[in-house]
Amino acid sequence: MATYTACYTKIEAGYMGQLLEWPEVITEGSTLEECRAMLLDAAQEMTRAYLETGQVPPQAQVLFEPLPVAMEKVSHVG
Repeated sequence: MATYTACYTKIEAGYMGQLLEWPEVITEGSTLEECRAMLLDAAQEMTRAYLETGQVPPQAQVLFEPLPVAMEKVSHVG
């Protein structure tokens, strides 16, 4: 069994889910629960396809760290 990192983003139609280690595995659902289920199904299907063709599915190699971003007001000229 492999463990991947799922990232969920709120979108107009509901939620978008993607595996960070395997960006090609991406899906949408109208609810977070639906998106989770669809992402798991997509990951299982992609894993099956990779293994059937002799490929090795991507392994977890994601690094998380805080990235400070300055939030400055922008003055508009005009």
